Amino acid sequence: MKKIAFIVNPISGGKNKKKIISMIKARMATAGVDWELCPTEYAGHAVSLAHNADADVVVAVGGDGTVSEVAQGLLGTDKALGIIPCGSGDGLALHLGISRTPRKALEQLLGGAEVIMDSCSVNGRPFFCTTGVGFDADVALAFAKAGKRGLKTYITKSWDTWRHYEPLTYSIDVDGSVKELKAMFITVGNANQWGNRAKITPEASVQDGMMDVTAVVPFKMWQFPALGWRLFAGSANKSRKVVHLRGKHIVISRPAEGAIHFDGDPSEMGSSLDVTMKPASLKAIVPATSKGRI
Repeated sequence: MKKIAFIVNPISGGKNKKKIISMIKARMATAGVDWELCPTEYAGHAVSLAHNADADVVVAVGGDGTVSEVAQGLLGTDKALGIIPCGSGDGLALHLGISRTPRKALEQLLGGAEVIMDSCSVNGRPFFCTTGVGFDADVALAFAKAGKRGLKTYITKSWDTWRHYEPLTYSIDVDGSVKELKAMFITVGNANQWGNRAKITPEASVQDGMMDVTAVVPFKMWQFPALGWRLFAGSANKSRKVVHLRGKHIVISRPAEGAIHFDGDPSEMGSSLDVTMKPASLKAIVPATSKGRI
């Protein structure tokens, strides 16, 4: 790589980036590579910074939202995505085998391998890790409004949302095959997890040209520990409370418009959600040990 641009979100994950920035400056001074540092100033800024960066590799220094914005800016270019994860979940980074220790992540970047990965979109809006409707989208919205970041806040908001949540009836069209079901939530994964190693679509690969769908049907509270164990053990798709589907083109229909998340960031969309796969559409730098198994 000839030049690296580091795009830094100063507040992702509720973490101050001064130490990380100092570490990057110190290491890059001896790396023998041209580089620049570009802090974001507002939501969405990373998209334009990434798109306009004069660099071979553009590195997202932040959480899932920053990674998603940088990746959006790189679509349609020949530049590669790098990640130094320092957010609340770091889902795509963990899927790719990137360390959550910034210093180690930087070394993995400098000694990494270039791969080409898939991306996806919902009604034209890109995502790279997961998207979802139902319970997890409502939690993402509550989490965004909480004012505090971190796993503890996420767990608290998940519990508060769960206590009052009513499942909806969805229609899921996967490559022309339609299935109707009542679900607590539906997650579509390009990668295998929400973040924090919670593997909601454990069989997903970012290089297979397919999307994995996990629909969780209603369950009793006493069944929650077993589902939670499966989530972190990487076997959620084997639960009797999970409907697992795979496809290249997915249309999810729900009774009304509502919350949806893109790589953990909440938004609002209509009742029909057209999810499409864009195979081999983004270059990325992964640890050398991860190449061939993502």
